Amino acid sequence: MSMPRLWTACTLALAGCVGAPPVLGTATDAVVSAPEAPAAFDGQSNGVVDQATHLADLETFDEVELAADGLGPLYNAQSCRECHQNPLSGGGSQVAELRAGHRDGAGRFAAPSIPIARGTVVIAGRTLVNDRAICPSAAFPEVEIQERVPATETIHTLRMSLSLLGDGLVEAVADATLKDLAARQCKETQGKICGRAVSVPVLEAPGTYAVGRFGWKDQQASLLSFSADAYLNEMGITSRLLPEEVTTLCDTAADPEDEPDARGLADIDRFARFVRATKAPPPDRVLGASEDARKGSALFDSVGCATCHVRTLVTAPAGTAFHGGAYKVPPALGEKTFHPFGDFLLHDVGTGDGIAIAVLEHHGRAYLHMQPTFEPTADRLRTAPLWGLRTRSRLMHDGQSLTLEDAILRHRGEAEDARTRFRCLGAAEKEQLLTFLRSL
Repeated sequence: MSMPRLWTACTLALAGCVGAPPVLGTATDAVVSAPEAPAAFDGQSNGVVDQATHLADLETFDEVELAADGLGPLYNAQSCRECHQNPLSGGGSQVAELRAGHRDGAGRFAAPSIPIARGTVVIAGRTLVNDRAICPSAAFPEVEIQERVPATETIHTLRMSLSLLGDGLVEAVADATLKDLAARQCKETQGKICGRAVSVPVLEAPGTYAVGRFGWKDQQASLLSFSADAYLNEMGITSRLLPEEVTTLCDTAADPEDEPDARGLADIDRFARFVRATKAPPPDRVLGASEDARKGSALFDSVGCATCHVRTLVTAPAGTAFHGGAYKVPPALGEKTFHPFGDFLLHDVGTGDGIAIAVLEHHGRAYLHMQPTFEPTADRLRTAPLWGLRTRSRLMHDGQSLTLEDAILRHRGEAEDARTRFRCLGAAEKEQLLTFLRSL
């Protein structure tokens, strides 16, 4: 924006034409009286399980997989912690995944067709392009299965690994809370900001659907489904929920590869339980107590950031059934107040990567009929929750913003008014807002 145009925008903002934003500081208008969820980077259980169980689940989360265990044939990582480790297991990282696709003749998003094995096999129905493969190898010296983006796939992006810390709280937020939040946003901004709550299949409860909240596209609603999704697509390991390999070339392990142990628990069960027992990311309380951060917190609201980066949510009561009754909120997560600085809804803020949810990849063949319903997700992304922001060095979904200010200025679309208000701040006010963000 040129200086004259920025001056006009700021003048309009001051005149009220870019009105003051609604402050959706909590998910409801009621006073939040539920107790605070524990927040710390201490590696201790939040109470969902005892510490010994949590450490045993951590060991499974950190375990390195080999081809004999079912790794691959196509994969990105050998363990969960490769992508989720900063500042401790379960956090985020600098690791990004590659996704691609194209627009068909009708202008709809279409997943790529990626030839492997010298063109004799085509990988289709998924947007993820794996960076690694288990062959060629000593056992299969002549088999070439490395995926590459073909020239036909004109849409491509990187997506950063997300932190999983505190996601047990996110899972325990009622669908109605997220739907009500979306409705409030749209009403109170007069249609300018309308988060989308997308309904997705729950893999452990066939025929059950819930509001998605995990992944950059909200493609999963449950942590067990999310674990099975990642195990298959990021590590190539099949499970009871997603038992079909992406390709069988070079694969010597019987499916499903994730078998239950003597206690009847598979790795995906332990992954989900581990994440449910992690504590929420804590803020930097030293920096947060500074005068600049306190002033920046007020600016966060007045600029309009809190409309989507919602400060506070409250979980459903203990015992509430989720996922068709397959999961009940445990006491350690029931009726807890937490501060994600996110709404877990999909928004169009001008940075959407153009890639829609791929049903075959995330949910399996049984749900292919749903693919058209996910077309609107192509240009939308989940609001990035800002808790733990201070642990991230690469920002936005693609990791291409290296400063907080650049990340803010990339916001357009639904966030255009908030972006304008930020640009209208004086230098000192901008620094106060950035200081607050650095404290999260």
